[in-house]
Amino acid sequence: MRHFAKLMAVSAFTALMATTATSVMAQTPKDTVVMAKQIDDIISLDPAEAFEFSGVEVGANVYDKLIGVDLANGNKLVGELAQSWTVSPDQLTYTFKLRPGVKFHSGNALTAADVVYSIQRAVTLNKSPGFILTQFGLNKDTVLDKVKAPDESTVVITVSQPFAPTFFLNCLTSGVAAVVDSKLVKANEKNGDWGNEWLKLNSAGSGAYKVRAYRPNEQYALDANESWYKGAPKNKRVVVRHVAEPASQRLLLEKGDIDMARNLSKDQLDGVKANKDIEIVQGDKGYILYLGLNQKNPNLAKPEVREALKYLVDYAAIEKNIVEGTYKGHQAFLPKGFLGAIDDQPYKFDLAKAKDLLAKAGLPNGFSVTMDTRSVSPITDIAQAIQATWAQAGVKLEIIPGDGKQTLTKYRARTHDIYIGQWGPDYLDPHTNAETFAINENNGEDAKSKTLAWRNAWDIPEMTKKTQANVLESDAAKRAAVYGELQREHQKVSPVVIMFQQVEVTAERKNVKGWVIGPSSDTNLYAPITKG
Repeated sequence: MRHFAKLMAVSAFTALMATTATSVMAQTPKDTVVMAKQIDDIISLDPAEAFEFSGVEVGANVYDKLIGVDLANGNKLVGELAQSWTVSPDQLTYTFKLRPGVKFHSGNALTAADVVYSIQRAVTLNKSPGFILTQFGLNKDTVLDKVKAPDESTVVITVSQPFAPTFFLNCLTSGVAAVVDSKLVKANEKNGDWGNEWLKLNSAGSGAYKVRAYRPNEQYALDANESWYKGAPKNKRVVVRHVAEPASQRLLLEKGDIDMARNLSKDQLDGVKANKDIEIVQGDKGYILYLGLNQKNPNLAKPEVREALKYLVDYAAIEKNIVEGTYKGHQAFLPKGFLGAIDDQPYKFDLAKAKDLLAKAGLPNGFSVTMDTRSVSPITDIAQAIQATWAQAGVKLEIIPGDGKQTLTKYRARTHDIYIGQWGPDYLDPHTNAETFAINENNGEDAKSKTLAWRNAWDIPEMTKKTQANVLESDAAKRAAVYGELQREHQKVSPVVIMFQQVEVTAERKNVKGWVIGPSSDTNLYAPITKG
């Protein structure tokens, strides 16, 4: 009977995983949380490589880090794997004492050697999120001198400059600082890749869940870690299905085929509000929606053109007609709620001013340009709205559709004209966005730090120096003032059209409780979710 029951459980799960968006189920399994979400942005599940919203969210639920944040207490820094830590008087050396008794999913004990290996691995691979660690003077040649394990429960990290301690500690809350099972990863290494190919689809963590199965652009399934040091998750399994269309997500939710719909648009949210079996949960997200204008394009490199395009976006109409309830107007690179964030919104749709600026740029009749656009709602809808208003000034915008992986890969290679997308904070310190929007250390193709300024080929040596210097300022008020100055200058001169800040909204069945939406992908946590 035990064998039969186990076989039946496996069969039920297999049936669930095979269910398509048009099928009908009476209900989802009681111990399984099923979400519909747009996950075509995932490039990798490797925490040293994942730098997309969905991939980082998986990592946040699979891996543990030295430091975390307490969402219920003003995002206060708290110990996770680090039970305690101290900072030297010169602010150069950090000593972490590890929590005893933590084990990886494999059963291997988590030790200081795993922490050192994880940082060494992330720094040496130096994938997209690698700069979060390398900015502290860590590189493949220095990392083992700077990161040491004097014993099994102690990690000592030495940084290159006396950074504000909260800045460094906040960086350790990022996914790239996740601790991996060094023995398991080494066992799956091929051709010196540090296990990267294997970890793209698998996991080697100690967190609340482990990866059961991942099929790109289809779904991933996570099994609960019953031995997690924080206590077993409230549910035994999480299945996240890629459902691109909000209308399909709504249909699945109302049928009971899924428990949570993560990407409902304005129209779908309006439609489900009257359904007594569904509740709406929301939270302010630090995600900024923007356009990146590649300065390799000679037309987009003209200051007057950059400013004209900012006046050709009808922000108010897009918010009212397309994203109401899911985004709010915001035009600065720091999200609301971050130290130094400003509310200034200097741009609104002004056709006459835009035409005048284009004429000054020597383009009175406009020009043609392309925009790489992820084929999901509301991104496509926003792109089409922009296409219509730009056309009024003679700017002929061709929309190039693609999935999240395709458009992002092209953007990272700097082969776009214009990219429409989102940027979310990697940690809850203002430098996370200041660095990517206002620093470009090397505008060459061989740059080690490939920020958004770099992706758009925007060479800004003076702004870079000013932004970098601000992380050494320990006075929070002075730091905030400088960020205000940087944002106002950025609004005026940058090749970035910042439009909105996201309000993340989830529609869920009423028997689902405990889902808390954090300000970043690293703070969307599955473990507290329960099903009645």
